[in-house]
Amino acid sequence: MKIKEKEFEETIQDLKALASQLGAEVRFEKGDFKGGYCILKESKVIVINKTANLQRKVMILSIALKELGIEQLYLTPKLREIIDEMTEMK
Repeated sequence: MKIKEKEFEETIQDLKALASQLGAEVRFEKGDFKGGYCILKESKVIVINKTANLQRKVMILSIALKELGIEQLYLTPKLREIIDEMTEMK
């Protein structure tokens, strides 16, 4: 699936909403790291490097959501396809 550049922002918002539904906080931070899912003081946190390009941000969010377990949740077919595609690219 080919995602247009302007669709990445919308996809990021959809993925952030999904993370929130799973009880995870999404944070965009600066630093020398790629990003990913972690547990910080018993809180689920997905940290993403704010300097990463939009595709990389979607990829990191997708991988983290897979780790959190999205199999049982309803996702639009397009969003599920994006997540599956992005996690295969890692």
